[in-house]
Amino acid sequence: MAYTALYRKFRPQTFESVIGQEHIVRTLKNQMKTGRVSHAYLFCGTRGTGKTSTAKIFARAINCTNPTADGEPCNECAVCKDILAGRSVNVIEIDAASNNGVDNIREIREEVKYPPTQGKYKVYIIDEVHMLSAAAFNALLKTLEEPPAHVIFILATTDPQKPATILSRVQRFDFRRITTETIAQTLMGYLEEEGQQATPEAVRYVAHLGDGSMRDSLSILDQCLAFFSGEEVTLEKVLDIMGAVDQTIFFEMTDALAKRDAKEAMLLVEQMMQDGRDVKQFVTE
Repeated sequence: MAYTALYRKFRPQTFESVIGQEHIVRTLKNQMKTGRVSHAYLFCGTRGTGKTSTAKIFARAINCTNPTADGEPCNECAVCKDILAGRSVNVIEIDAASNNGVDNIREIREEVKYPPTQGKYKVYIIDEVHMLSAAAFNALLKTLEEPPAHVIFILATTDPQKPATILSRVQRFDFRRITTETIAQTLMGYLEEEGQQATPEAVRYVAHLGDGSMRDSLSILDQCLAFFSGEEVTLEKVLDIMGAVDQTIFFEMTDALAKRDAKEAMLLVEQMMQDGRDVKQFVTE
């Protein structure tokens, strides 16, 4: 059986498993409970923070025939299974980076006229929406402003300022960068589930390299686990495979200089030289 990358294996399938975006999850659940689901959403945020995953969960939840009392999709009914398998004709994912022309939007305008064959809503998830051409944006505006009652648009972007003309027509949700601590705790749980070993220092550094992106952190961890198959992943091994340097020494040097501790600073300089680093690197970093 083909190997499944960690970022795909641990992709959130419920609101509860969405990491670091509690403010968005709570709002979406409340909207469903009160029947105040909007016709258009804009999910903004850096890559790997859960925009598309949340959009898919929301699409299942509002169409699920047996949702939980807390607003989660059951992931067991026919509608949920079809959406999970990617065969539902009522949840349409569009990559605007490669489908960014006005003709692509005209096709959507024709399709929205027809009601869903399953569930209550047809959901259009348009990823990288900032990549649409100016003509495509203009073609989308009218449909976005007054879509049929059975249609919901979820637009995802890493650049929320570019589609400025649509901001007043959507509800905007800003996905935050996930904290290093949250990513590290989540990765430790995944490692335990996978039966893999890694030191807390190594996991924390992987989380740091992810720069707020759970997907990037999982990809880096996956690479380390593959390279050191069957071995415990340590900080030194992560630094080795990623071609990175431990930044801790730079913080220690800054503290030593701030305290005017010449002896400590000289010891750190010696350590940097022993590690083969150019001392000038401290100045640039």
